Amino acid sequence: MRHSESHRTERIGWLRAAVLGANDGIVSTASLVIGVAAANADRGEIMIAGLAGLVAGAMSMAAGEYVSVYSQADTEKADLERERKELEVDDEGERMELAGIYVQRGLSPQLAREVADQLMAHDALAAHARDELGISEELRARPVQAAVFSAVSFAVGAALPLSLAAFTDGAAVVPAVAVGSLFFLAVLGAIAARAGGASPLKGAIRVTFWGAIAMIVTALVGKLFGTAVA
Repeated sequence: MRHSESHRTERIGWLRAAVLGANDGIVSTASLVIGVAAANADRGEIMIAGLAGLVAGAMSMAAGEYVSVYSQADTEKADLERERKELEVDDEGERMELAGIYVQRGLSPQLAREVADQLMAHDALAAHARDELGISEELRARPVQAAVFSAVSFAVGAALPLSLAAFTDGAAVVPAVAVGSLFFLAVLGAIAARAGGASPLKGAIRVTFWGAIAMIVTALVGKLFGTAVA
């Protein structure tokens, strides 16, 4: 009977991109809206600024994540190609190297050599990629996936404070967006922490704290420049 398990490490690629995107979307857009509103802008100006921030942020997140993760993928590809050549040139040396890794992990030298021989007979490159380089199929860099998750999650996150601004009038915009966005951040932090196996409470507090700092700073800047212009 086959025993199957689902591990959280399988989610790490898309979870990281999605959480980072949504968090940035909420924080940056809420901060932008609060800063513009604090500068005594009207609803139209606030919405235009917020929409511009949403589009620009989503595109920036997608591009940045794609370039970053693609660089990681290039590094992995180069390491695998070098390992492939080493296997062709020095098969025995690579077997000894793999066996040495297993000895360090607690196997006896004889058993480590047997394990290395069997794994290399099955798929030598995969064995070295996983145990020597730390590259596995679950954790391999996927640039397109990371870019899409980042852009979509940023847009969804940004839409939350923007929707609050759209349905709030006058002086109520700043407190409504601030309180609502902090609530969204707390929920996001708790969900992300739980999905990753960490404490939801700690995750919520951590994300909310830094989000509040960002909003306070931008509100002060908006208030300062708004007063100076007036």
